[in-house]
Amino acid sequence: MKKKKIFRLKRDSWYVERTVYLIAGIFVFSGSLLALLVDIRFIYFLMLVGGMLMFFSLTGYCPLSIVLRKGGLKRGCV
Repeated sequence: MKKKKIFRLKRDSWYVERTVYLIAGIFVFSGSLLALLVDIRFIYFLMLVGGMLMFFSLTGYCPLSIVLRKGGLKRGCV
């Protein structure tokens, strides 16, 4: 019986896809913290982040990845 492998991203360097995941995680974490501690209206920011993640998964178009590529990061997944 063949053992199933767990999906892992390459961790040897920072590239566009990995950086997008990191920035999205930072936005969600900080937005949640701000909504709890400062003002509930930060939920709208979280909705924007979630909407952009869904948009990216459905269309493959990510404005943040364009900015990161122009900033010099390379693609890790082909």
